[in-house]
Amino acid sequence: MIPSIHKQGRDTARLLAYLYGPGRREEHTDPHLVASFDGLAPDPGRDPNATLADLAQLLDEPLHLLTDDTRPATHVWHASVRAAPDDRTLTDAEWADIALRVIAATGIDPGDGAGCRWAAVRHADDHIHLIAALVREDGRRPDHRRSAKRAQAECRHIEADHGLHRVAAGDGTAAKRPTSAERHKADRHNRQRTPREELRETVRRSMAGAASEEEFFDRLAAAGLLIRRRIAPSGDTLGYAVALPGDRNGRGEPVFYSGSKLAPDLSLPRIRERWTQTSEGTTRQSALPPVTGPASARRRATTAAWQALLVIDHGDDGAVAAQIAATGEVLDALAETSAAHTRSELQAAATAFERASRSHIRAERGHDHALRQTARDLVRSGPALGRGEDGATTAMAIDMLFFLITATAHWHARKQHAQQAEAAHRAAEHLRVAYQAAAEHPMAMLHQRGRRLTPSLARHHSATLRNVLPDLADQILAEPGWPALAATLAEARTAGHDLTTLLAQAASQRELDTAERISDVLVWRLRRMADLPADPQSAQGRRARDKHTVSSPERVAQTGTRLTNTSPRRR
Repeated sequence: MIPSIHKQGRDTARLLAYLYGPGRREEHTDPHLVASFDGLAPDPGRDPNATLADLAQLLDEPLHLLTDDTRPATHVWHASVRAAPDDRTLTDAEWADIALRVIAATGIDPGDGAGCRWAAVRHADDHIHLIAALVREDGRRPDHRRSAKRAQAECRHIEADHGLHRVAAGDGTAAKRPTSAERHKADRHNRQRTPREELRETVRRSMAGAASEEEFFDRLAAAGLLIRRRIAPSGDTLGYAVALPGDRNGRGEPVFYSGSKLAPDLSLPRIRERWTQTSEGTTRQSALPPVTGPASARRRATTAAWQALLVIDHGDDGAVAAQIAATGEVLDALAETSAAHTRSELQAAATAFERASRSHIRAERGHDHALRQTARDLVRSGPALGRGEDGATTAMAIDMLFFLITATAHWHARKQHAQQAEAAHRAAEHLRVAYQAAAEHPMAMLHQRGRRLTPSLARHHSATLRNVLPDLADQILAEPGWPALAATLAEARTAGHDLTTLLAQAASQRELDTAERISDVLVWRLRRMADLPADPQSAQGRRARDKHTVSSPERVAQTGTRLTNTSPRRR
């Protein structure tokens, strides 16, 4: 149940005319009162003898207790309370109870016998409107400070008492939702989303991995946005606002939104914090090999996500908050550069995770260098193909990001960040769908290769699995992905790795029993740790197979050959 406090107005009769009218799109049906301050207010919707003027006059009557000098300029208080889409249809009596409780919680009519006059109008199944005159019966102004927060808190109790969908409690760090006027305007122009939502997503994508202020503004311009900078006398940029070229107001002027109005962390000062880097982080990154294309960037993303997982598990709160914020940039960059068959779900994951990327815990910048550089690499490496090494490394990266975002959800839950935890879980579900699309082809190829293994080699890998993971072996062997895991073990052995050591290290990285498909998780961990090509058909894979040839475990035992490179290489 979501309460919304709207902008205060000047004309009670005009607002009532809208509430009792047909609506902007003929969406209002059977408008009528469900409750009022005394339970006796005239209802123009159900009583043919009552008029809107009668109701407006009754609500405004306490204004006459004030002189012109003390009368408030905007005295009309307006709120709406909306049920969740999956809630049952509430009765008028239930909405009346909800109205009374919200009105009392906000301070409009606290129940002391001298509150403001108010009425609750219902013109749809899923919501009501509350209207009140902001003058009490004793001539004083009501104490309705922080009314939005108080209404939210009361709605959490209402949900529990009425058995409704439980909305996660907020902490004031969410991005501002589009207003009803913005939504109606988007509908009139046949837009799927409001300009505010489109701009927020575009600004966030432009910020992903940007290394400087100028690069950030260049990306905004390249995305086709109108940009207005606020410049100090010194010439420094103090802030910015953006607009969609086609979004105009009644005077034909572009409608600009400042970064802070799009989201709390999109103001220019908050964005600048992301460009603060520690010398230690820069040194670590410079030691890594250069990114040579989309596949290389996705491998780098997998490694950075694994490092971020360790921080979330063991780091302090400021460092964890930085990693979570940077994870949002990686998701934005991955969605922007991935192939069409995964792009929509990755974009949905990035949009959902936006709410999880902010909390009251301030990020300690510098700890996020590896992930932010990863986002930059993804953007600079360009669009990835849907097949081959690009497509397979996309699946590898999504697999690791799924674990990272799940860990983020658990961290938020421990900190009692309910909305952020819920948002992270939603993002994880979108990643799950994206992974299935990305992994379908490479896993099918590995599956075919696993089916072609000799019986003796398959038995050898099965025995290795039982030796290393005795508690999970039966489950893994029964999974559809076991042949793909067997093929990966065969490749790792051919490349010179000790399978017992490699498999034990892959299993110890993080718990496996919570994974939906343990075999899939192990495939990508092993291929990353053993530096195997993500796509089994890639040229790199053929060169690796040509270079190292070990035909069977029996031949190794006969020749006494010791496998080289027994310690797995971590990326």
